[in-house]
Amino acid sequence: MISDNLVLVFVHGWSVTNLNTYGQLPLRLKAEAAAIAPTVTVKDIYLGQYVSFHDEVQLHDISRAFETAIHEQLAAEIADDNRFVCITHSTGGPVVREWFDFYYNKPGASVCPMSHLIMLAPANFGSALAQLGKSKISRLKSWFEKVEPGQGVLNWLELGSDKAWDLNKKWINGEGGEIGGNGIFPFSIIGQAIDRAFYDNLNTYTGELGSDGVVRSAAANLNATYVSVKQGPVVYTQGENVPQAMTVDFSIAPKTAFRIVKWKSHSGTTMGIMASPKESAAGDTPESVQLVEAILNCIKVSNVDEYSALSATFDAETEAVQQLELVEKVSAGFFLHDRYFIHDKFSMVIFRIHDSEGYPITDYDLIFTAGDNADPNHLPEGFFADRQQNSISPQTVTYFINYDIMNGDAGVTYEGNELRPSLPGAQKLGLKVNPRPDSGFIKYVPFEIAADEDFLQKVIRPNCTTLIDICLQRVVSKDVFSLISYDGPMPLDKDFSGLEPDNDYAS
Repeated sequence: MISDNLVLVFVHGWSVTNLNTYGQLPLRLKAEAAAIAPTVTVKDIYLGQYVSFHDEVQLHDISRAFETAIHEQLAAEIADDNRFVCITHSTGGPVVREWFDFYYNKPGASVCPMSHLIMLAPANFGSALAQLGKSKISRLKSWFEKVEPGQGVLNWLELGSDKAWDLNKKWINGEGGEIGGNGIFPFSIIGQAIDRAFYDNLNTYTGELGSDGVVRSAAANLNATYVSVKQGPVVYTQGENVPQAMTVDFSIAPKTAFRIVKWKSHSGTTMGIMASPKESAAGDTPESVQLVEAILNCIKVSNVDEYSALSATFDAETEAVQQLELVEKVSAGFFLHDRYFIHDKFSMVIFRIHDSEGYPITDYDLIFTAGDNADPNHLPEGFFADRQQNSISPQTVTYFINYDIMNGDAGVTYEGNELRPSLPGAQKLGLKVNPRPDSGFIKYVPFEIAADEDFLQKVIRPNCTTLIDICLQRVVSKDVFSLISYDGPMPLDKDFSGLEPDNDYAS
């Protein structure tokens, strides 16, 4: 049950240096607390402040300091079993998730003092902007304020980072045990509108479709998939190294409440999801009123059944918003002439490739295939939006894929003009990996997942991320080490510096 004396804790995003980042949302929620229940009042509001602009500060360091701050400032509330509601923005979502996972999501841990985690535009799987580096990203008005941003947190936020992978993989495989009255109720809310005032012509990610200008909808959504692909042992048969049976296992994250709200972008007082709501609904936009209602509905949830019902409602509302915002017309003035943007649904797929001994594989060709013949030329034109290799862990690469084009589309017409004809899409999807080295004393053997409908439907999901963990067999030539038998004097003059491997391998 929700306490009548509600405690709200706000946690801001990365590179913030001023508490005005929260705007008037805290006061608005305090004023409308009665909408949760007639007896509910907001007892306390805590505005978090943390340092993210020093290179040595890692995201986990912030979560550790958050634990200390909670127990210092909320000691009386915790002693009375009055759990707080946390509302985060952007990087604040991963910070609090990391804190919850490290301190409370483990056997024997006490009940988390946080009951609800309401994440606004959370970078749960990172942001494409993070790889731009401090010098470039510091120019972006949507993230930057007065100080040079910190590299430590940026490393976590880079798409495909090891820390983000580990946290999200654990969530996917958690089977929902974290969600509920003894755990937490998590919610992710994001917009998909672009505030053109923040658009940077040198960094087109700030206008990327399928995002709010900073965070992709798929990167905010915790309804993710984990795919484990393991290549079987390799045997030498008829002049070729042939891998044995390959296993492909799928894990689906527990159903988590996710909502795309209308006409909201990442930052700013005009469209920003955190800073744009006004103190009073009377002077606010309809879009901000709906956003605040969504937040209040999250706070109302007190059991798993209510959580499941709100999750279903959010799904329907997300579908309605994406239909309503399908076409964006930007009138002449910002551009030289009218322009139309089709806001399709997108998917994000993150690959990590390593070998059976745990070594990363960083040199490879990764090729999608489609159709009955598993041919990359049969992929629908325009399905591919972006590819980004992690700069620290190059064995990890993130693909951003247009879900609607990949799956086929009935066509888009706006104001009587056909903006896009109907598209057939790919009926089947497959994958080929050509790793290197493919010869020598240590090598790898290519593998392929044949194109089929099941793989397409499980991997490419709207507004979602899929982690694909690929393990290839490390093939070691038996000539790396050999024993020379002799009968007589030691063959000290034998030179094996020019030894070449044959096709046989070590067991």
